[in-house]
Amino acid sequence: MKILHIVCSPRGAESLSLRFSQRIVARLVARHPCAEVTTRDLGAVPLPHADEDYGHALAGSRPPPDDAPAHGGSLLRSDQLIAELERADTLVIGTPMHNYTVPSVLKAWLDHVIRVHRTFRLTPEGKKGLLADRPVYVAVAAGGSYTGADARQPDFLTPYLQAALGTIGLRDLRFFPLQRMVGGEARVEEALRDAQALLERQLPAGLSA
Repeated sequence: MKILHIVCSPRGAESLSLRFSQRIVARLVARHPCAEVTTRDLGAVPLPHADEDYGHALAGSRPPPDDAPAHGGSLLRSDQLIAELERADTLVIGTPMHNYTVPSVLKAWLDHVIRVHRTFRLTPEGKKGLLADRPVYVAVAAGGSYTGADARQPDFLTPYLQAALGTIGLRDLRFFPLQRMVGGEARVEEALRDAQALLERQLPAGLSA
C-alpha cells in the first residue's frame, strides 16, 4: 500500500491539521504494516504557480510542446505531481481552512494535478475523471464552527474539494473537522476527541489487511 500525505499548514509541528492527519496516516500504517508513506509538505515548501505552457495546456488552446518536460517548468512539475498521486492507493490531506476555503498552497497543488487531457477529459456529458477512485482522508482545522447546529461561518472547502477531486475521479472523500481551534485548550481537546471518535468509526483500531 502506498500513502500520499499532503500537508498544507504554515504552522509546522504546531499545526493541528498536521497532527490529526498524522494520526490518520499512523492508523493506516497500523492496518497495512508494509505501507510506504510519501509526505509532501506544501506549507514548508509551497509549489510555484503555473507558467505559460501550462496555462495553455489547462485552457486547451494548444497542446503542450513535445519537449516541454525536457525544459522543466510547471508542465514537468505537473507530470511529477500527477504520477505521485497515481502511485498512491490512499490520499491523506491535512489542511487549515483559510477564509472559508482551502489555503492557497493546496489550491496550487490542485491546479497542478487537475489537468485536462491528463487527469480528466471533456465529454458531451461534462468532465470525466481519468484516475481510479481511492480513499481520501481530509483533516480540516478551522478557527470557527462550520458544521452542525453551532455553525457560524460558511464552508466552501468541503464542496470545493468534493467537486475538484471528483473531477479527476476521486470521490471517496472522508472529512475530519477540527472546529473552533481558537477557542482555547479545552475546545481543542474536545475537537480532537470528536475527530478521534470519527476516526475510530472510519478506521477501527486492531484491524489489518
